Amino acid sequence: MPKVPSPSTSSPAATPDTGTLPASYEAGLQELEQLVAELESGQLPLDQLLGSYQRGAVLLAFCRDKLQAVEDQIKVLDAGSLKVWTAE
Repeated sequence: MPKVPSPSTSSPAATPDTGTLPASYEAGLQELEQLVAELESGQLPLDQLLGSYQRGAVLLAFCRDKLQAVEDQIKVLDAGSLKVWTAE
């Protein structure tokens, strides 16, 4: 008798990869905007909704971190401090 995959097993295409970060802020923002549009459309199958939501949360955190780093750099520049910036 052939093996049937269990319902809890999802294909890689069904669930977005939540671990891979985008190469840039712009790429992350573009992917996040695309995910939001897909979620708002109501066209995603139920099994993809949770994965897309989780990926969106990862992308949101990534974009917020990038924006915070730039804001911190601007604060250093505005203070007139000429120290070398190191990314954290």
